[in-house]
Amino acid sequence: MSQAPITTAISDKTNSGRSRRRGYKESTGVRVFQVFNTIIMIVISGLTVYPFLYLIAQSFSSEAAIMKGLVGIIPVDFNLTTYISVLQKGDFQRYYLNTVFYTLVGTTLSVLLSSMLAYPMSKTFFKANRFIGPFIIFTMYFGGGLIPNYVLMTRLGLKNTVPGFIIPGLIGTYYVLLMRSFFLNSVPSELEDAGEIDGLSKIGVFFQIILPLSTPIMATMVLFYASAYWNNWFNAYLYLGEKDMWPVAYYLKTIITGASTSADPGEVTAETMQVAANIKSCSMLLMALPIICVYPFIQKYYVQGMMLGSVKE
Repeated sequence: MSQAPITTAISDKTNSGRSRRRGYKESTGVRVFQVFNTIIMIVISGLTVYPFLYLIAQSFSSEAAIMKGLVGIIPVDFNLTTYISVLQKGDFQRYYLNTVFYTLVGTTLSVLLSSMLAYPMSKTFFKANRFIGPFIIFTMYFGGGLIPNYVLMTRLGLKNTVPGFIIPGLIGTYYVLLMRSFFLNSVPSELEDAGEIDGLSKIGVFFQIILPLSTPIMATMVLFYASAYWNNWFNAYLYLGEKDMWPVAYYLKTIITGASTSADPGEVTAETMQVAANIKSCSMLLMALPIICVYPFIQKYYVQGMMLGSVKE
């Protein structure tokens, strides 16, 4: 039997389907929805961006303009007095390097340990999960409190040490549960079986198969943990008494706290008043800028990790 009529019929059906798709017209309701949706998203984006633009404008404006409320999203009487004062004051570069070190070490350890905890929790055959899972979730709602934590860290001899700053935020319970969900729903078990057949151990499977396939959730966790360590000043306040070990967040906090006060009224100058006027905006901008610069490079993985890691079982 000749296949030509069948082939011709299939071709005609395909072409007619394409024609219908090309001729498809959106309904009025769909177009109205798209217009309103676009307008709403533009308004929300504007409301989100405006405070940041105002922050930038205020950090570059003069003290007089700030006091009179003349600053909008464009700087008034542009000057760099506060930035120069902050960057040159004390050991700002040292504190910045401390923060970079704490962030790199803390983020690396946090992501590694969190993934090592989340991976076995994603295995349904692991019977200990019936005890480990509830215990981990329990820590989300109940803690020992600030004073017991401080006493514990002091008794362990972790004051004025790098571990004393990093360990309190080493593992985030919510992040562990997010990673567990990702491993459970997004990593095929067949690949693990294939790796074991090829001679890999459980640890080898985890490091050579699971982690390379988990780039979205790993990038998401890197962003979360890095932001937490970068902006963390409270652990430094509690556990880092030596100024040489301060992160830049705590250093900027001390500047903000003391910018508008002076032990001697005679020390108040035009520069002091200018710094006091916009020190908060300048400090917040200096803290947020590195994270803002990093975010565009991992935004794609961040969205994938949040969507895939939040799928319900």
